[in-house]
Amino acid sequence: MALLVLLSAVVGLVIGSFLNVVVWRVPRGESVAHPASHCPQCGHPIRPRDNVPVLSWLLLRGRCRDCGAPISARYPGVEVATGVLFALMAWRFGVAWELPAYLYLCAISVALALIDIDVRRLPNAIVLPSYVVTAVLLLLPAVIEGRWHEYLRAAGGGAVLYAAFFVLVFIHPAGMGFGDVKLAGVLGAYLGWLGWGVLAVGGFLGFLLGGVYGAGLMLAKRAGRKSAIPFGPFMLAGALVAVFFGQWLVDRYLQMIGI
Repeated sequence: MALLVLLSAVVGLVIGSFLNVVVWRVPRGESVAHPASHCPQCGHPIRPRDNVPVLSWLLLRGRCRDCGAPISARYPGVEVATGVLFALMAWRFGVAWELPAYLYLCAISVALALIDIDVRRLPNAIVLPSYVVTAVLLLLPAVIEGRWHEYLRAAGGGAVLYAAFFVLVFIHPAGMGFGDVKLAGVLGAYLGWLGWGVLAVGGFLGFLLGGVYGAGLMLAKRAGRKSAIPFGPFMLAGALVAVFFGQWLVDRYLQMIGI
């Protein structure tokens, strides 16, 4: 288990380095493959030795080797965050066929949260292919281990959360965007795989976290009732918390009410 967690952390650091490219280029409609990574100030390609996650940023002291322009600390931050999430997910599932699916969830969660914060948008280029990727990755444990019940529940969970968000947007279109609806379908599949209770917890936590954040901004007089706040990061955070602790929260709640 320890080796799996360590290996997942290393893979997460590498994936995090790629996610920095995704977060910058996808909202701008640019290819994530071409051209090669380069300094946005001087345009010089990043050398392989300067592209080692976290370590290169530390050795360069957060500056471009060629022009000396500062490199945002968000770059190593994204790499570390992705590595930590990958390690935690490996600890959560262990050696399991569904682990690749949930590692993918970690990756898109980091990318989509940052993009939504930056440009108030959840790009179709990431969300829509995630339906196919999720279906394929969760198909592995369904086929190999015969876990068709979980697979069908995941499909149902995606449909239920998509429909719930669709209704909310229809009733109050100013409250959230249709990108949130499309993301809800993906998150619903991951939560549904783990159980209907986990699905309910994940959906609720997104609204809870978003509400707490919005209330905090209003108390600090940094936002008003009609201020636009990206909801995607809270949906993603709620879903990830539910993946780790959703069933525990469900069990505690049922125990509290005596069921």
